[in-house]
Amino acid sequence: MQFERKGLSDQELIGLYKAILYPRMIEEKMLVLLRQGKVGKWFSGIGQEAISVGAAMAMQSDEWIMPLHRNLGVFTVRGMTLEKLFLQWQGSKDGFSKGRERSFHFGSKEYFIAGMISHLGPQLALADGAALSYKLKGQEKASLAFTGDGGTSEGDFHEALNLAAVWELPVIFIIENNGYGLSTPVSEQYRCNSLVDKAAGYGIEGIKIDGNNILEVYDTIKKARENSIKEQKPYLIECMTFRMRGHEEASGIKYVPTELLDTWSKKDPIKCYEDWLLQSNIISTEEVKKINEEYKSKIESELKAGLSFEQNTSGIEEEVMDVFAKYIPSPSPKLKELFVPNRTEPIRFIDAITEALDQSLFLHDDLVIMGQDIAGYGGAFKVTEGLADKYGVHRVRNTPLCESAVIGAALGMSLENNKAVVEMQFADFVSVGFNQIVNNLAKIHYRWGQHADVVIRMPTGAGVGAGPFHSQSNESWFFHVPGLKIVYPSNPADAKGLLMSAINDPNPVMYFEHKALYRSITGLVEPEPFETPIGKAKKLRDGNDISIITYGAGVHWAAAYADEHKELSIEIIDLRTLMPLDFDMIRATVGKTNRVLILHEDNLTGGIGAEIAAWISEHCFKELDAPVMRCASIDTPIPFSLELEQQFLAKSRLSSCIEQLVNF
Repeated sequence: MQFERKGLSDQELIGLYKAILYPRMIEEKMLVLLRQGKVGKWFSGIGQEAISVGAAMAMQSDEWIMPLHRNLGVFTVRGMTLEKLFLQWQGSKDGFSKGRERSFHFGSKEYFIAGMISHLGPQLALADGAALSYKLKGQEKASLAFTGDGGTSEGDFHEALNLAAVWELPVIFIIENNGYGLSTPVSEQYRCNSLVDKAAGYGIEGIKIDGNNILEVYDTIKKARENSIKEQKPYLIECMTFRMRGHEEASGIKYVPTELLDTWSKKDPIKCYEDWLLQSNIISTEEVKKINEEYKSKIESELKAGLSFEQNTSGIEEEVMDVFAKYIPSPSPKLKELFVPNRTEPIRFIDAITEALDQSLFLHDDLVIMGQDIAGYGGAFKVTEGLADKYGVHRVRNTPLCESAVIGAALGMSLENNKAVVEMQFADFVSVGFNQIVNNLAKIHYRWGQHADVVIRMPTGAGVGAGPFHSQSNESWFFHVPGLKIVYPSNPADAKGLLMSAINDPNPVMYFEHKALYRSITGLVEPEPFETPIGKAKKLRDGNDISIITYGAGVHWAAAYADEHKELSIEIIDLRTLMPLDFDMIRATVGKTNRVLILHEDNLTGGIGAEIAAWISEHCFKELDAPVMRCASIDTPIPFSLELEQQFLAKSRLSSCIEQLVNF
């Protein structure tokens, strides 16, 4: 192994030695504790320290890094104390995630480290988002994300690199090629000669280096960072190394040929660097011994403090409260600058959405809208038409077809306190970004206190003959996931008010907008910016005979039925928000009419109506004069034929359901 000091002083070279030695000594101690049964699990980075340490040392301390399992050196270089790290690893409430995350899955805004999720690939897109924020703010910064050789096989790897290339983002992607993905060797992972060869496919620069050479890693990443910022473009760096321990300690390494372990043990990044420092008279044997003794004492001292933690006794109320970030309304200082003309005429549903986006872009300089074809073209439904001309294509951004990366980038922007709205061309297409939503956006605040200031607009619903992949009502997919708010307006006023609330809210919000309502429904809407409270239903009609609890297009179906059947006194409740539900309003209407029909366009089985019906049966059973009924679409995919589609929709069974309820 050849070391080149590249102008580094003796002090800087020794500083790198200390930085690479410290995580190794911590790990060796952790392995002892593991054998003693004092820790339950450990992902070892022994043999790979040069990559983590070199990368963290090359980046500025306020630039975001997205590490993985074997990057302890990132955490130690950033100055996290072993005492608190140990509390984290033990699940203590005094760790970085209040005992909610294990090992290295946590993050910290204070240290500019974004916590990984077990799916690995989604981390890369977060780096895109942080880099985009730097770019838009004109900051001379770059972000850095780690992946492994196995992670390069994931679609998220392709999407994140392609997005970074297309948007010319200052981000560095590091591949730790350590020979194995758990037990799968690289020979079964890819067929290109080197993973860095993939860089050319994205039109970006890539370089392959010795990941065990701390000086080569440090110098390469430092130069990549400088060039990435100067030239505003991403870099891919493949660091060749080897995993000397199991994927995690319980896995073992029986599948690794002995000769490979022997070969790579001679390339130990710490031993080789230490030998070079000694041979070059940069450090003495006595100094090495002294540093080791100091670290040993420091580790023992901090572990002793870490071992004295109390058991985690967090209550249910605190756990539930931490799922969402607190929303404290704060009017934009630009509100008085916004020119709002008088308006007395009704506007269309679609125009209310456009107005909400327009006014939000004006009020929030940090808001970015992203989606396919949304800039010059104005989106598939022309919701964003004209906004790119008004605010620039840097804020109303066209994206490649990569929903996962775009949603991840939106979350990455939240790390730097930007707001983002992501438009799904159709709600159906959200399935290819599902992981980012349910495992990253939804959980991040609960895991380590990071808000996800992201709204995902979902053009949804049937009734226009668009077939099974452009018509689905998929709100129930997200209803089961703690950490997501779900809103579903039925009229122009709520369309504007709920969207402005969603954008102002620091939590991830799924905003469903029914395509069939875009140009068919009109209503009076205040021209000034306003918020419709999330979590509050609305009583549209008073009634005494039955209650219809519904949302979206169902509101109009229920209203039309009530208009045609004056002999019935029907109370109609528009939920408006599906998560959180307004149980007070639900309880009140059940107590008033004692007969309840839940109406929604989504399929019957597993729909939101099932949960509402169960809640009513559990909490309002004594108030009921009849079983709670559900009227929903049939349990098939949505057919293309208009006749079959009408048969599919809940609307076709509304009359019979109401008759059954009334006559019970």
